[in-house]
Amino acid sequence: MTADLSQLGDRELAALALVGRQEAYREFLARYKAPVFRLIRSNIGDEGEAMDLTQESFVAGFAALARYDGERPFRVWISRIALNKCRDWARRRAVRAFFTRALPLESAYDVAGDSPAIDVEASDRAELARVQKAIVDLPAKLREVIVLRGVEELSQSETAAMLGVSEKTVETRLYRARAKLRSMLDA
Repeated sequence: MTADLSQLGDRELAALALVGRQEAYREFLARYKAPVFRLIRSNIGDEGEAMDLTQESFVAGFAALARYDGERPFRVWISRIALNKCRDWARRRAVRAFFTRALPLESAYDVAGDSPAIDVEASDRAELARVQKAIVDLPAKLREVIVLRGVEELSQSETAAMLGVSEKTVETRLYRARAKLRSMLDA
């Protein structure tokens, strides 16, 4: 059956996949997995992570296949998803690097006890409650985006797919949500 599918264009394959033909998904993987992997590996430089991100890209792409425009090549579409996954990975990596450089854990044992000071803990809880209340007070469209992107750590494409909006809309709403939160918290 796969031999027959190899003769089909991307649009026809997408149509078959959308009606549940699993072999269409396998054909997409056969065609585009290697180039997507190369693209990701070139961007992040880590082969193991590139394999994971390739898989995540195809999962996200297949989940959003109904939004695929058959007039354009599937390779371009899935490559955009892959690049977004690379960007997300780089942001997560930058955050992890920041925290690992902040203070070595071994030296933290010498500096402080096992638990934070009571006043610091109370202050942190109060600040967290203040931020949570501000998020709840945001308009629904802004709150959804900030929760999905900032709290749930979904990618922009995953968030767009979940909300049924474009990635640009997600980006705009996230920018607005952050600005509104900042002004609410500064007030």
